[in-house]
Amino acid sequence: MFDNARVSALQVMQDAPVIPVIVLHDVAHAVPMARALLAGGIRMLEVTLRTPQALASIEAIAREVPQALVGAGTVRSRADAQAASMAGARFAVSPGYTTALGLACRDVGLALLPGVASGSEIMMAQEDGFTELKFFPALQAGGTAMLKAWSGPFFDVRFCPTGGVSRDNAADFLALPNVLCVGGSWLVPQEALARGDWGRITALARDCQALRR
Repeated sequence: MFDNARVSALQVMQDAPVIPVIVLHDVAHAVPMARALLAGGIRMLEVTLRTPQALASIEAIAREVPQALVGAGTVRSRADAQAASMAGARFAVSPGYTTALGLACRDVGLALLPGVASGSEIMMAQEDGFTELKFFPALQAGGTAMLKAWSGPFFDVRFCPTGGVSRDNAADFLALPNVLCVGGSWLVPQEALARGDWGRITALARDCQALRR
């Protein structure tokens, strides 16, 4: 069980090789899904704010599965950060970065993995004190070649590539020294959620442990 101390973005990224990117359309799926991932060794859960049920799902996981640490994905504004924090989220993941969003997350105590896709965006995030970043959309923005190029000028930044990352290519990203983890939706397939196939989700979570750097 996690205590109430603030978690850092580095702790979120170092816990497991994959952060599941979760889209929930039914609040009833939230708790059994979280327990299934926990059974497979995944504790950091990113529930994206892409559906009307997302905040209620975060609240349910935070209340019923305290052994996990639930975060909010697709956080784009101060309002998103505030709502996620009130629902019980402990970290936030954003598709891009603005100083206003960084300040909002700090104000409510959310660790933030800001999304970046260019050198200028990395520099902006660094100026505001963020050195653990989400590379998004990873495959479309240059993939492993881009991360290798960034390893020189941004030697002090660590990344979580997300977007186009799959079980088939995750190991290629994780082999890079500036990558601490990847984000992927394959751990929580929509068809497994629809069927309540929690055993499959646990198996997928266990399988990703083999990807550990």
